[in-house]
Amino acid sequence: MSLKTLTRDWEPMSYGFLDASAKRELRRKMLKAVAVPGCQMPYASREVPMARGWGTGGLQVSLTLINPKTCVKVIDQGADDSVNAASIRSFLAKVSGAPTTLDTLKADLIQSRHRIPEEVLREDQVLVLQVPNPEPLRSVQPNMSIARQMHADADYGRMWLQLYEQIVRSGRIMQGASYPSMVNGRHVMTPSPIPRWDVPKLNMAKHLTILSAGREKRIFAVPPFTRVEPLVFDDVPYKVEDHANLTCYRSGVRGLFMNEIPQEDGSSTHEVSDSEYGVKVIRRADGDDTVLGKTWYENGEMSS
Repeated sequence: MSLKTLTRDWEPMSYGFLDASAKRELRRKMLKAVAVPGCQMPYASREVPMARGWGTGGLQVSLTLINPKTCVKVIDQGADDSVNAASIRSFLAKVSGAPTTLDTLKADLIQSRHRIPEEVLREDQVLVLQVPNPEPLRSVQPNMSIARQMHADADYGRMWLQLYEQIVRSGRIMQGASYPSMVNGRHVMTPSPIPRWDVPKLNMAKHLTILSAGREKRIFAVPPFTRVEPLVFDDVPYKVEDHANLTCYRSGVRGLFMNEIPQEDGSSTHEVSDSEYGVKVIRRADGDDTVLGKTWYENGEMSS
C-alpha cells in the first residue's frame, strides 16, 4: 500500500461545491427535521457564492441532496426565467453535472422562492423552500431565546391573540404570506413567504418539503402525509386569495393563482403565477404533445 492509494487527486472544489463535513451536518439536521415535523433545527450555514437573503439556505440543501442524475427545477415566485432562478439553476448544474428542467412533472428536486407549483407533486419529488425568516413568533416575541422556550412549551397564546386582534380591528385576519401553521399538531411554523393559496398544498402532501433559512441558520421540514393546519378560529374559516374568477390573458388558464399586471389606463390584466404551467397550456393548445399534470386547485377550490 502506498500513500497515493489513500489519497485523491487535487480538485478545485468538492462535488456539489460544499465540503463533505458540511453535507454530513446538513443531512443529519434534515433527518432530525423530518423526525420532528415543523421544529426548527440549527445548523452551521456555510458561505456560498450568493448574498445572504437570496436563497442561500435552499441552495445549501439542494447542493447536499443533488447527484448527477437528479433533475433540477428552480422557481422564483412562480417564474423559472427570473435572474435569481436562472442563476441558481445554472450554478447547481455547473457544480453537479445534474440535468435541469422547467417542467414540474420531470423534476426530481424543486427549489422554490415564495411559491409551490400548481401541479401536484409526486411522492418521489422533493420541494426545497427558501425561507428569509423562519421564526413565526418573531412578531410577538422579538427575544429569540424566549421564543425558543415558547416553542418548547407549545405556548402559542400570543400568536392567537395577534390573529384575534386583526379580526377585531379589521374584520378579518390580515396575515397574508407566511401564514402561521400548526404542523403535526405540535409545532407552529412559518411556511416560507408562500401565499395563503399555497399553504393547503402542504397538508397531507405526498412529497417531502424542506425549508431552510441560510441567514438565520435554521432548517425544518414537512414530511409526506403530515397535517399542516393554518391557525384559525372555529367561527372564522381559513380563506385563500380570491382568484377563482381570474383568467390568464396569455394562456386562458382560469381559477389558479394569478399575478396582477397594472395597465397604463389604470386597469389590470392577470397572468398565471406558475409561468411554466401557462407555457405548457399554450403549447398544448398549439398542438404540441405536452403533458399537463393534475393541479392542486380547480376553479379556485382545492381539488378533492
